[in-house]
Order: sequence, then C-alpha cells, then structure tokens
Amino acid sequence: MKLTFAKGASLKDPARLFNASLDGNTRRAIDIHEGEPVDQSTFQALIRQAVALNRAGKSKSLKKAKTKAKPTP
Repeated sequence: MKLTFAKGASLKDPARLFNASLDGNTRRAIDIHEGEPVDQSTFQALIRQAVALNRAGKSKSLKKAKTKAKPTP
C-alpha cells in the first residue's frame, strides 16, 4: 500500500516513516508492504501533523479569498 502526503516535505519525520517520493520538493510517501510492522503511535502522530498542516493551509486560503473579494454594491 502506498500513502502519499501532498505536503509531506513540510512534515517532521524523525522516525523516518517516509520511504518513497523523497526526491520531490513537496510530497512524500510511505510504502507499506504486506506483513511489515508499522509503529502505530508514530504513524498516528504523522497523520495528525498532516491534518493540522492541511487545516492551517485551508484557513489561510479562506482568509485570502475573503480579503480579495470585492463588496457588492
């Protein structure tokens, strides 16, 4: 199974879970092979970090969109 993180290069990965797409400037991926153990707490922490990053990006995008909107007369 391959899990790709669109903004993976911006995430801290001290446990080195990312093991694919390492050459890119933005995304990172984790390849998990059948029977391969995964540290659940480390994996969950990475997912939570990715969710927080995505939410932060969305709120910034919404703020930019609101400031660029022109008032209707």
